[in-house]
Amino acid sequence: MTEIMSPQLGRTGGQPSAATGAVVVMGVCGCGKSTVGRGIADRIGCAFLEGDAFHPAANVAKMSSGHALEDADRWPWLDTLGTVLGAAAREQGSAVAACSALKRAYRDRLTEAAGMPVRFVHLAGAPELLAARMSARQDHFMPPGLLDSQLATLEAPQAGEAALTLDVAQPPERLLGAAVAWLTGPHQPGP
Repeated sequence: MTEIMSPQLGRTGGQPSAATGAVVVMGVCGCGKSTVGRGIADRIGCAFLEGDAFHPAANVAKMSSGHALEDADRWPWLDTLGTVLGAAAREQGSAVAACSALKRAYRDRLTEAAGMPVRFVHLAGAPELLAARMSARQDHFMPPGLLDSQLATLEAPQAGEAALTLDVAQPPERLLGAAVAWLTGPHQPGP
């Protein structure tokens, strides 16, 4: 699996098991987007894009200081990430990105920038579990105090969106198995 930390595209070491197109693992902070996204990319043999790496420095500084991003902060980030995701998926047949994608408008923006359909794996969990995970993290710019803001902003995927919602209280292997089965099986939009 190739982790893409910049707009450079790379091929994974393994062979893709199935072309899954563009995939975003989404959810609030602390849900495990990066862990699950990397795992999916490893299993299907494609590039992984760490969405946080595409934030401009001003966004990281704003979040690090405990301030939530506004839509105006997010649009350029979503455009860049979506463009790179689409390019990687077209080049390799599959690509996976980790991105909060909290609102329907953000998911639509990613899809538009990708220039192709995007499927979303939504990692959802109880606020207490997410807060405990965030408190245990080290070396991440997102302070636990922003979890409430993200939960308030979250618009869970609805019928008609190409999305699978998984409960993060499940073991990681079960999450990965369910996500990969959905992504590589016959496509059914929405849960």
